[in-house]
Amino acid sequence: MEKENKSEQHYTVAFYNVENLFDFVDNGLTHDNDFLPSSVKRWTKNRYNRKLNKLAEAISKIGSNNTHKPPTLIGIAEAENKKVLQDLIDTNKLKNFNYDIVHYDSQDERGIDVGFIYNKDEFELEYSKPYSVYLEKENGEQDYTRDILLVSGRLNGELIHCIINHWPSRRDGLEESSLNRLAAAESTIEIIEAIKIKEDNPKIIVMGDFNDNPNNESVKLLTIKGQLFNPMKTLGSYSRGTQNHKFKWNVFDQILFTTNFFETDDLALKFEDADIFDEKFLTQFHGKYKGQPFRTYSGKKYKGGFSDHFPVYIRLSVMN
Repeated sequence: MEKENKSEQHYTVAFYNVENLFDFVDNGLTHDNDFLPSSVKRWTKNRYNRKLNKLAEAISKIGSNNTHKPPTLIGIAEAENKKVLQDLIDTNKLKNFNYDIVHYDSQDERGIDVGFIYNKDEFELEYSKPYSVYLEKENGEQDYTRDILLVSGRLNGELIHCIINHWPSRRDGLEESSLNRLAAAESTIEIIEAIKIKEDNPKIIVMGDFNDNPNNESVKLLTIKGQLFNPMKTLGSYSRGTQNHKFKWNVFDQILFTTNFFETDDLALKFEDADIFDEKFLTQFHGKYKGQPFRTYSGKKYKGGFSDHFPVYIRLSVMN
């Protein structure tokens, strides 16, 4: 009897904070006035299209050295609405990959949301739902932030659950804002626990811009209470990260997952490796910010780059 020939399939799962992907049309319900043609930033149709094309170029190359194709699944942060994500997947660099999107409008005051892009040829969408994170201001009023997005579907026939996050920022100070990120972590863990009630040994991927590093309490809560493995905790150093603030590198952008991605069964999706996608073309080439993410704006000054964050990704494999 001849031995059956098996081939190894590879899939890239990525996350990218795309830095204020706003369209150039005024939305009266959100604070998008900085991103209009009439604003100080002069956010025009040409600048919008240039940003879309740059982001598409970056996305098309994430993990491609190993898989020779763009990512199958991409979590997105800082998208204004569904239209901007649709415009992104309609660009020349991405339009041939049969991408579709999942997006829900959140109550974030700036109108930026998380979203999800997936290749319909490789991922079969089954379910999606946004979850709000309850926060309070000092005066007791509710404070609104980005929703957490759950997307469930089949990758290589195997059911996986992706949870996409963009946790509250450090704008009010690290300590002052830390309780908000702990609240977001608890909300994420509640989603994980709800999945585990319905399903035995589910495969879960949690990704996002957590605005905290792997060693901060909120992210550590995901690994301990949420029982997730974090491959990003070894990727940061004094000279490397996903975001740079005052010349200090942070690894705010991370992808974590349940430990059943280490299973050895040939037919099961397995974790291969993880990395920061910080290729040179995504960086500033010259000056004191050399090597940092080539961003679209620095304050109100237009730079014309990609984003102020580098994408991150994990690679999965399976024998077929």
